[in-house]
Amino acid sequence: MAYKNLQHFIKTLEEAGELVRISEYVNPHLEITEITDRVSKQYGPALLFENTGYDFPLLINSMGTEKRMAMALGVNKLDDVAQQIEDLFKTLTSPKNSFLDKLKMLPQLGEIASWMPKVISGKGECQQVVMTNPDITKFPVLKCWPEDGGPFVTLPVIQTKDPNTGIRNIGMYRMQVFEPMLTAMHWHRHKVSARHFNEYKKLNKKMPVVVTLGGDPAYTYSATAPLPDGVDEFMLAGFIRKKKVELVQCITQDMQVPADADIIIEGYIDPHEDYILEGPFGDHTGYYSLADYYPKFHITCITHRRDAVYPATIVGIPPQEDAWIGKATERIFLAPIKMTMVPEIVDMVLPMEGVFHNLVIVKIKKDFPGQANKVMHSLWGAGQMMFTKMMIVVDGDVNIHNNMEVAKYISENVNPHTDFYFTQGPTDVLDHSCSVMTYRGKMGIDVTKKLPEERILDLGLDVSDLEVKSSDFKSINNQFPEIKQINDSLLKMGVSIVFIAVEKNRKIISMSYVSKLLMVVF
Repeated sequence: MAYKNLQHFIKTLEEAGELVRISEYVNPHLEITEITDRVSKQYGPALLFENTGYDFPLLINSMGTEKRMAMALGVNKLDDVAQQIEDLFKTLTSPKNSFLDKLKMLPQLGEIASWMPKVISGKGECQQVVMTNPDITKFPVLKCWPEDGGPFVTLPVIQTKDPNTGIRNIGMYRMQVFEPMLTAMHWHRHKVSARHFNEYKKLNKKMPVVVTLGGDPAYTYSATAPLPDGVDEFMLAGFIRKKKVELVQCITQDMQVPADADIIIEGYIDPHEDYILEGPFGDHTGYYSLADYYPKFHITCITHRRDAVYPATIVGIPPQEDAWIGKATERIFLAPIKMTMVPEIVDMVLPMEGVFHNLVIVKIKKDFPGQANKVMHSLWGAGQMMFTKMMIVVDGDVNIHNNMEVAKYISENVNPHTDFYFTQGPTDVLDHSCSVMTYRGKMGIDVTKKLPEERILDLGLDVSDLEVKSSDFKSINNQFPEIKQINDSLLKMGVSIVFIAVEKNRKIISMSYVSKLLMVVF
């Protein structure tokens, strides 16, 4: 369904018992984050802070559960969108043997045309109020965590365009606020907007940029979606809401924005201007991303609805709202991946414990030896999947949405000598384990049942028979006094993992140390 505006979405959430209004004053400086962090970790409701000390209420955690994420996309469950995409692909790509078959496609083609964004004349609701002196500090921009470099706009839909082709791209990048008319623009080198930026630099031109806040939540989701290069995110939004996005011309930049948005921030970036030091920023890995230099975004105009609501989100240790945005991408883009690139995929999951790119579990229908390895490398070469740190490939009847089932399957089917694969490639900027920025190692694990050609060694080990007895621990502790505790509870469940708590007061963690420890334990 299409939401008329953000206020329509808020009303829908409230009627469903999924939103709480907070009328007491709450400070956007750390306090809203503290409350939202507790609520999101309990899978609690969306929060509308009506008294922020500013003229604008603040909506947060609006997509903070699977149910609300589905509501934002106008479906009962997230897999419904994937099914719609799969049905459309099958209709358009199936053989057409007769003229009648081709005629039957016309309704689908007409439906596709109805999703394409359209520029309308006149002003939009997003331009009901034009700030005489644009000032982004008039909005309740959050400072989320104590060591953050300042307040950050956390849910911006950012639009740029290729200066050579005019094709637009829409993404989501945090924006640190420095002055009433100045923010940073935190886009990474892998992003399409960064490529646009480099093209403007070659042409010695200022780069127009516009930022949309609010409107139909489909706009927000589409800005995060890993679409192929050149595919219009507003077309995806139109597909999701089953209604075209109506755009209006900006006031100071030659760009178009959704007419029903809440807030529009227009401006430019000068590619030849010195960068600004942005950050730190408490991120979804549970660590602060360090301060670094990013382009300056100069604001030339701000417009908004008369009843505008400022949308925001926080990121931090999962579960947070961004985990459910990621879950939507996992479900929605499963069908395109299966149908265009890796047909053997049955299912795929990005567990929130893996924080987006750090872990992907893939289930395949296995037909030949080495197929798991083939799937790993296919996915590592696919768009934002290139950032995946660890990829686990399974087959059979295992439910990959159940972590314990996956862990048992790993224990039953993995020989570390033959089934671990290590490679190198691009990594996410937030990968704090890298010794080199945005580049280092990845690991794949082949958990599939092995075909005859793949069998080198059968361990024949039943991990459920293993345990660490108290007498063993005393012996271990005598030899390794740094070890303070051993937890082998997973062994009894058929999972070959033992947790060891160590007082690290010297350089003790080495291959020889671990080997000696394993010999004593088992």
